[in-house]
Amino acid sequence: MSQDIDALQTALREFARERDWGQFHSPKNLAAALSVEAAELLEHFQWLTEAQSRDLPGDKRGPVAEELADVLIYVLQLADKLGIDPVDAAWRKMEANAKKYPVARSKGRITKYNEL
Repeated sequence: MSQDIDALQTALREFARERDWGQFHSPKNLAAALSVEAAELLEHFQWLTEAQSRDLPGDKRGPVAEELADVLIYVLQLADKLGIDPVDAAWRKMEANAKKYPVARSKGRITKYNEL
């Protein structure tokens, strides 16, 4: 696992331990919190055009970064509770996606792998 990810998970574990929040951090609760934070991230893009979403003004970048951080924190806490290495899982998923979506059949297309 990445040292940065491992260090962050350790810090998150300690942060929760100091506050006795572990009792609330079940996988179910963390997954729910992750969903809420992802929705809060999405809210920043609601009603923007594609172009506007690609060129966020400076005053929007900070709040978006905070929501991204919340999403990452809950992903890392959930992975930690379940004993999943998130970096390894992401690499394995990339390998699976490469098989599902070969460049020759997928490049420039939005269709799902079973619709290719």
